[in-house]
Amino acid sequence: MSQSEEKVLGAVLSRLLARSRASGPGDLPGLVQDAVRALGGTGTRVFLADVQQRHLVPLPDPRTGDPGDRLDVETTLAGRAYRLQRTRLSAGPPPVGWFPLVDGIERIGVLCVEFRTREPEETDRWEALAALVALLVLSKGAYSDALVRTTRDRPMSLSAELLWAFLPPRTIGTRDLTSSAVLEPAYEVGGDAFDHSVAGGRLHLSVFDAMGHDLASGGASSVALAACRSTRRAGGDLAAIAQAIDRTLGRWIPDRLLTAVVADLDAATGELAWINCGHPAPLLIRGRHVVAGALERRAELPLGLGFHDRGPQPVHHVRLQPGDRLLVYTDGVTDARSATSEIFGEERLTDTLVRHMASGEPAPEALRHLIHSLLAHQDHRLRDDATIALAEWHPGGRDG
Repeated sequence: MSQSEEKVLGAVLSRLLARSRASGPGDLPGLVQDAVRALGGTGTRVFLADVQQRHLVPLPDPRTGDPGDRLDVETTLAGRAYRLQRTRLSAGPPPVGWFPLVDGIERIGVLCVEFRTREPEETDRWEALAALVALLVLSKGAYSDALVRTTRDRPMSLSAELLWAFLPPRTIGTRDLTSSAVLEPAYEVGGDAFDHSVAGGRLHLSVFDAMGHDLASGGASSVALAACRSTRRAGGDLAAIAQAIDRTLGRWIPDRLLTAVVADLDAATGELAWINCGHPAPLLIRGRHVVAGALERRAELPLGLGFHDRGPQPVHHVRLQPGDRLLVYTDGVTDARSATSEIFGEERLTDTLVRHMASGEPAPEALRHLIHSLLAHQDHRLRDDATIALAEWHPGGRDG
């Protein structure tokens, strides 16, 4: 970009940001439309990914209120831009650019821009606009039912609504660490939950599976999330987190048990520490293979029995190698059965994930394909919650 173009871009983005502060969520498409025209485009549409990442759903047209058509994530150019987080251009007519909307490395949707005569040779200005639009969507979505409804195609159960309100973004990361997770059935989830956070050069990752599949189960997992975060943010270690969850469940939801893996990963050394409370053992994926038995340790009793509150439980340690991946899942994944009673199984779980990552897909996309394979295996009727979390250690830069 020339200096004059940079100046125009800066002015347009500043104006968009200033106008957005006093605007409601419904004004966002119109504000983006004005910014696109000021930068030389002829039209635009903001698309958000639905909860299950199957479709890209447009925000209503600011001029007509037309809701527009959904675009398939798997088969369209827009979907490809979303899946791979890379700009995609089409010669048209009319010429169109699809620019990923990304918060850090969390995928949100895509920005569609139409051009007058041909697709641009340089995309920097449009990618900068898309970056700001992503931040505005997140800002407005924090208090807008309208934006939330855009990403849903049916109502959520009470337990699902409760859990999604507590869950962090699906994907987080830094130059050295990436953590991504998926959760199904998205609209009826009962007792599964995940948490991840990066602070002080360490990744914290937790996966919870509460007994049952009702509102009380969702409450147990939500309490576990709150106890985990409260203890972690106060400087507590993994053993203290397990004790806090155990104590809190025993006091406030005494009839509910919960299994969990609670882990920390040091970005500088690759040191992995974890506690397993009655949960399936995590898996270590190195290259294209699972390292057999690498993380198998004796599982302690589930949380909620008061056992962990009596004293610290064993914390396990292992040193990862650069490029290693930690896979944590709930038993609703491996125990899922097809119509012919064939279980999904651990081997199918890891083979599906490794195959997609070997093809060059980033972790969030590989997990999206994996959870959809699981849903197809059980004819899209999961009988139990299914959560999969994948953490990668890639010191010095992301490996995809």
